[in-house]
Amino acid sequence: MSKLSLGRNKNDEQIEINMSPMVDMTFLLLIFFLVTTTFVKESGVTVNRPIASTAKSQKETNIIVAVTKDGVVWIDGQAIDIRSVRSRMERFKHENPDGNVVITADKDSLFGVSIEVLDQVRLAGIKNVVVAAKKEE
Repeated sequence: MSKLSLGRNKNDEQIEINMSPMVDMTFLLLIFFLVTTTFVKESGVTVNRPIASTAKSQKETNIIVAVTKDGVVWIDGQAIDIRSVRSRMERFKHENPDGNVVITADKDSLFGVSIEVLDQVRLAGIKNVVVAAKKEE
């Protein structure tokens, strides 16, 4: 007669799933996406730029100064007073001597505000100043 066994037999094998390759692959994918991700600085406000046939797309910008149609100046997502543009640009030039400044003005904004922002950026000693426009299609 065969013996009834309530416990485990010696012939039973325990099945286990090795999770370390899956964890390794997850970390490799995470590192890959972190390394290949590009971070774009946005001005913090949506500006309707004018169209120009000579406009070029610029891949890498260091700081964006935006002027809304109401004449409000935005730098790094913050609305600032126009009198503080020069000090912010001097600090930016000190941190990034070869940095670029892109002035993005709404096509319905006051021309005088955009020129005053441009003047303050140049008075801060920044040579690489670009006025952004959309490329004509």
